[in-house]
Amino acid sequence: MVEEKSFVLDTNHGLGEIVIAPEVIEVIIGIAAANVEGVYGMRGTFTSNVNELLGRKAHGKGVHLTIDEEGIKVDLYCYMKYGVSVPKIAMDIQQRVKQQVLFMTDVELIEVNIHVVAIVPEKVEELDLKELFENDEDENE
Repeated sequence: MVEEKSFVLDTNHGLGEIVIAPEVIEVIIGIAAANVEGVYGMRGTFTSNVNELLGRKAHGKGVHLTIDEEGIKVDLYCYMKYGVSVPKIAMDIQQRVKQQVLFMTDVELIEVNIHVVAIVPEKVEELDLKELFENDEDENE
């Protein structure tokens, strides 16, 4: 999360200013990162996990913005699926996030840092032992 500091976009027309809240950029980044093939999910806080249990999606979880005089830096904390190339997926996340934020808000990110928190293995179905040994009993008779 980032402190309350809205972004005012440069506008060349006299209609007024365009202001974007940092939470909007966090949501864009969270959705873009989560949709990269090979990403299992984003690391959340206790609050965001409880909100998801209650049915509310927390798209900005695992995203931390830092705003300074140089520009906007992003730190992403994510879980990867087992068996993927971590460097390739991390570079895909960086590219997708930078593209989506630039396309949707016209704000350029100066850094996109990826922190791989864990690798999540595939879920294996539990074997039904009755079904497995049922055929052996029939053959023994």
